[in-house]
Amino acid sequence: MRVLIVDDHPLVVTGCRALFTSDPSVEILEASDAKEGHRAYLQKHPDVTVIDVWLPDLTGFELTRRIRRDDPAAKIVMLSASEDPAFVVRAVEMGFQGYVSKSDDPRLLAKAIRKVAAGERFVSPRLAEATTFAGAAIKASPLTQMSQRELEILRLLGRGDHISEVASELGISYKTVANTTSVLKSKLGARNHSDLVRIAVEIDLHR
Repeated sequence: MRVLIVDDHPLVVTGCRALFTSDPSVEILEASDAKEGHRAYLQKHPDVTVIDVWLPDLTGFELTRRIRRDDPAAKIVMLSASEDPAFVVRAVEMGFQGYVSKSDDPRLLAKAIRKVAAGERFVSPRLAEATTFAGAAIKASPLTQMSQRELEILRLLGRGDHISEVASELGISYKTVANTTSVLKSKLGARNHSDLVRIAVEIDLHR
């Protein structure tokens, strides 16, 4: 089984390798950002890909969209520092078959990888329970009000990118980003660009 780990923290990759040291049938591949991860996926065709939600260039959501564009059957587990139930719901809606927090027992990640490789789904039991009892908070969260593209644009605006830089990063036109920014202001009740940045920071979307 080939497992691709896309994470910019060496300790995370080392920890993932350690989980499978006693199993020679598992090969761990690695990438440190979304673009490198996309290339590695296309070249290596891993059985399961583990993606951090916060990568240096793009989010794990955007990387997953790009991988799924090329391979709709890709099996993907999100490994995230975020324990916000809205993030869990968003990940499931976007097609992640697994979701594990970085603060969970590492053995849960190994379990998630094996479950997803076998065609099953897996969400950390602790996060699954928290999500079950957070219905109102999830509905009220801006995370569940945005499309995947809107989420990615808000994240890039939140980290300080200008509209032209967002367009370049996502490979879309300036006009598309500007129009989406206007939609986000209306959808999130933001009066101006600064309000959008504030919202991105409040929901921890600016890394």
